[in-house]
Amino acid sequence: MLLASLLFSFMSMSVYALGIRHPELPAMTVSFFRILINLAVLFLPAIARARTSSLLGDMRMSLWLRGVFGSLALILSFISIQRIGPGEAAFLGASSGVFVALLGPKILAQGNSRWIWAALAGSLAGLYLLLEPRGDISDELGRLMALGSGLLSALAYLMVARAGRSNPPGTVVFYFCVVAIPMHLAWFGLTGFTLPRSGEAWALLLVCGLAASGAQVLMTQAYQKSPAALVSAVGYATPVFNLAFGWLWFAKVPDGAALAGCALVLLCGVLLPFLSSRGI
Repeated sequence: MLLASLLFSFMSMSVYALGIRHPELPAMTVSFFRILINLAVLFLPAIARARTSSLLGDMRMSLWLRGVFGSLALILSFISIQRIGPGEAAFLGASSGVFVALLGPKILAQGNSRWIWAALAGSLAGLYLLLEPRGDISDELGRLMALGSGLLSALAYLMVARAGRSNPPGTVVFYFCVVAIPMHLAWFGLTGFTLPRSGEAWALLLVCGLAASGAQVLMTQAYQKSPAALVSAVGYATPVFNLAFGWLWFAKVPDGAALAGCALVLLCGVLLPFLSSRGI
């Protein structure tokens, strides 16, 4: 999961760079190419080995739901990255760990102790600081999109935990692609489609797609092999990487209130899953 977090961060940096250097490319176009590359990475080796049927798995409902939730989360994430920057968007998107703990008792029948609820409260306080309006440069819609991405990601992760019990990682990711592509095509049918116009744009799209492909497979394996709450804790490395790379490469640093919110989300978000895994 740590390696997946690093790759997800490279994906986010590519998305943000595309938004700055190639604003003519909508976020939906970027996410579409990311999914196409993801599908090619899965499908081409399966064709070469004559094992395409293995990608279908057992076709259980949680596979399809993972695709729906994951696709919507991806779209909102890419839009929010370009609107508010990779660091802040990643910390709001990392609220998925909070939502995993909130929804786990209902979906996975995993109870929460009073300490976990206390950690949840701290995480929610951090999210409030991140969502707080900030004068003329405030973008509440972008922040709400990032938060919505966190909720949808949590639902997708919980579906991974369920579907992964009887399906390999490639199958879980395959359903994500199969659901996401028609959703994007329907959108392009309404709004039109824009192709990249430069070699740099194509290169950034390739980096985005390849990094995301590797990250998705690693993340799926992590959720299959370890408790969902514990894996979500390690996933908080992604916003830390994003904040560091955003500062180094784009001089994008949140203000004091946002940094305090990031610290609360990171501290409580990591503490919460470990408390859950230890049964405290």
